[in-house]
Parts: sequence; C-alpha cells; structure tokens
Amino acid sequence: MNLEVRRLKGYYRVSSKIDVKAVDDMTFSATAGEILGVAGESGCGKTTILKLCTAWIKYPLKVVGGQVIYHHKGKEIDLYSLKEDQIKKLRWNIFTLVPQAAMNSLNPVRKIGKIFEETIFSHKPKQKIDQELHKETRERIRNAMNDIGLPREILSMYPCQLSGGMKQRVALSLGLITRPSVVFCDEPTSGLDLVTQKGILQFLRKYTLENKIAVMFINHDMGVHAQLSDTLLITYAGKQVESAPTKEMFAKPLHPYSQALIGSLPVIGDRERKIGLTGSPPSLIDPPPGCRFHPRCPHVMDICSELEPEYQEVAPKHFVACFLHRS
Repeated sequence: MNLEVRRLKGYYRVSSKIDVKAVDDMTFSATAGEILGVAGESGCGKTTILKLCTAWIKYPLKVVGGQVIYHHKGKEIDLYSLKEDQIKKLRWNIFTLVPQAAMNSLNPVRKIGKIFEETIFSHKPKQKIDQELHKETRERIRNAMNDIGLPREILSMYPCQLSGGMKQRVALSLGLITRPSVVFCDEPTSGLDLVTQKGILQFLRKYTLENKIAVMFINHDMGVHAQLSDTLLITYAGKQVESAPTKEMFAKPLHPYSQALIGSLPVIGDRERKIGLTGSPPSLIDPPPGCRFHPRCPHVMDICSELEPEYQEVAPKHFVACFLHRS
C-alpha cells in the first residue's frame, strides 16, 4: 500500500457559518502496481479529493478532519502533520499530480527538453548537480520520449509547435520523470481523440505495472475506467457510495447510483432505450438527511431519508453504503 486515506473531510468555506461539504468522510487506499479509478458526476468531489491528498489546500478549501498517510520505504508519513517546507520535499519525489488540461501548464518560452531538465533539477540538492547528473538526466529524458511514443526531436521544440495530444503526453511524462511512488491524474485524456487517448492509457498502464507505483485516476468516463482501473471508487455528492475491483463493479454493481452510471453505457447490439436518473445532485451546502442519493433513488425506503447508511464490506474488497445491502 502506497497511500492510505482515513475519514477524510474537506469543505469549502462560503461564509463564517456556511460550508460546501465537498468531501465528507472518505476512506480508501491505493496499492503499488495498481490504478484506483474514481468516478462520479461533475461536482461530486473528485478533484477536491486530489487537492486534499496532495495538500494543495488554499482558501476557501479547508481540511475538516481525517488523515492522508503515505507509506514510503517502510515509514508512515502523515501529510497533515508536516510543515509546508516538508510537504514541498514530498511533491514530485513521493507523489505528483497531473492536473486537468495539464498541457496548458507547459512554459511557452522554454523548449521541451529544458522544461524536463528544470523539473528534475528543481527537486535535487544543488550541491549534487554535476556533469554526471546532467548526462544521466539527458539520457533519462530521451528514454521518457521513447516511452510515450514521441520523437526525441521534440526536445528542441517549444510547446506551441506540438499538437494537443503531444503536449498532453509530455505533461504526463513530466509527472512521472522524478519517479514518484504515487501519481494523481485528473482526467489526463480529456478533450483528446480516441487514438491519442488509447496511447496514453496504454502507456500509463504499462508504467504502473513496471515501476510498481500507485495511481489514482480521476475520470467521468466509465468506459475509460473499464479499460484502465484495477479498483473503482464511486462517489456521489461528496460521499463514497461503492468501491470494488473494476471487473466486479461492472459485472455486479450494488448501489443504485453505480447501477445507473454503468447502465448508461452503450452496449453493441442493445437497442433498448436508456433511461436516465431523474432530478439532479443535491446542494452540498445543505445536503439531504440520511443517504444523499435518496431523493433520486428508484429503490428509496423510509429509512433512507432518516439515517445515513454505513459504508461496509459486503464481499471481499467490495464496499457499499446502501440499506439494500445491510449485513
């Protein structure tokens, strides 16, 4: 296990008395050599989870409770017990984040090769940067280009000379070049054509297995998760509602919300009309009592609006928060 999240709560402060409960009591883990997928509608808290796990916490976001633990070289590192300068040493070394539209973060006045060098050297002690390290770094960067299927010639080019797909692959490679043990990806294939998307997903899968890193992969596309994720975590209105090995999740989703997400996927030969959920996600300023999904649930019971269901294991590695599956 490389990452362990315990009872995590992160709210956005709207006023002195009002909070948006974006992430409310989540517990999960990410294991070396595996990809943890996180899925759900827009506004369900996916990106906020990444911010909390990487300590990119700026007002109005605040940590209300919980722990983020990194397991590194036999030690437990409690992220929120560290000072800011200590956290900076962890970024890009133990964990890194590939944000949405990461290609737009490339410095437009720096050549690609220079961007890679600056990324690597900025996380090395200055006294250790010598000619041998420069030589090793150049070779590592060239190998990185081969890994993502780009010609080495682009190292002498500026970002504006690359296509969107090429820049996105460069951005993903930048997130991996310092060899972190945990990588957070926030929709890294968003807006790309299917061929480029497939190439990035295949590269990420191969890199994860070969280097035994843990990856948390945020994406709203359930089809992408079916191809990539080993474990799938479903979130709704700031709450985790179900998690299971991805194959099991798609074969037998238990939570009504998970069933709706997976049931919305097109299937070859299926001519039946898809019926979507009624209503819309609740306000996270004043979420409904009990289960937050109950106003839209087709199987709602009286207890659903009164009590919050416990998030419990109903089968090996399969967790769900629903009164339909009480033990």
